[in-house]
Amino acid sequence: MPTQYEPFNTSQDVTTTKTLLHEVIPITGSIVSGTYSDDNIKNYSHGMFQSVYDYPYLSSSANHIFDLSVGYDEESGLSGSSVQNKKKINLYNQYAQVLLGNTGSGPADGIRKFENDLSNDGTGAMKEVLFINMSRLITKDQIKKGSFSLSLGASSSFVTPFAHPNLVLQDSLATERSNFQREQGGEYGVLYTSSVAINADSGVGNIFYQAGIAVVTASIFGPTVMMNTRNDNISGVLTGSSISGACDAIRHRVSNISFNNTTEINSKIYFCRVAHNKFNFSSNPSYKDGAQIRVMDAPGDNPVSYITTIGLYSSTNELLATAKLSEPLRKDPTNELTLRVRLDY
Repeated sequence: MPTQYEPFNTSQDVTTTKTLLHEVIPITGSIVSGTYSDDNIKNYSHGMFQSVYDYPYLSSSANHIFDLSVGYDEESGLSGSSVQNKKKINLYNQYAQVLLGNTGSGPADGIRKFENDLSNDGTGAMKEVLFINMSRLITKDQIKKGSFSLSLGASSSFVTPFAHPNLVLQDSLATERSNFQREQGGEYGVLYTSSVAINADSGVGNIFYQAGIAVVTASIFGPTVMMNTRNDNISGVLTGSSISGACDAIRHRVSNISFNNTTEINSKIYFCRVAHNKFNFSSNPSYKDGAQIRVMDAPGDNPVSYITTIGLYSSTNELLATAKLSEPLRKDPTNELTLRVRLDY
């Protein structure tokens, strides 16, 4: 136990800081659409979505990468007598309510719709969409703004989906300071494409940064794009296929997904100040030989100690944390030290 304690001046000796660490996450189309003959694709009996893994999902080394699903609004022209119609409507409503909320605060207010801009004025609604729900394993705390990119095959042929230049969707206007909106599900930006087939001034999707969810309008695939072996276009797939069948068709055209994830590290920093007249003696019993200090050759010599460890104590002198120095620091009455201790959480 220490024989003396040095209290902190909380206004001068303690501060907090936040550090954002980013990691580049590339998800290649080969993993999504064929490397493992779809053994890394898991479908479920409920049929609401399918999961993509980086290895065959029965492998012990497999990691969950993202979930894929589709849905449309009940006011969509596709709504009606189609395969899993109610489930597709419910999926759209569930995502919209969780991420965007209702149009007002009253119980009779409707669910907001996904839009291709940040105006929130009810125009530019995306009523038929696909959902890419990234795993928390790879997004960490959030996706970095301005870093998301989704590359999709734009060829009209199902057999050769990447024969033409890909459609590249990016949140190119979003930065950490502007061009994003904050809603119930967190902050989101608009996905744009520079393709001549799509008006570059209009968005084609949303990316929700904290939730790790990309919402892309199904119209990104034009009416002449064949999405499956039956040569259905995207409307035919959404109405004539199950959700898992629609996900299979969309995965077939995913060339690449990439973004930077973000890990937020909060830290408390303590400046431990050692005055010239303090901590010049060691509490180690071996420091003395009887009444004689071992490191003093003569009675008039200055005492000397070596600092190796810092202890942080509670107000009741309970040890809460220790910090080890990389090497012992000499301390005597002729010098003062300030040691910086950082606790991350």
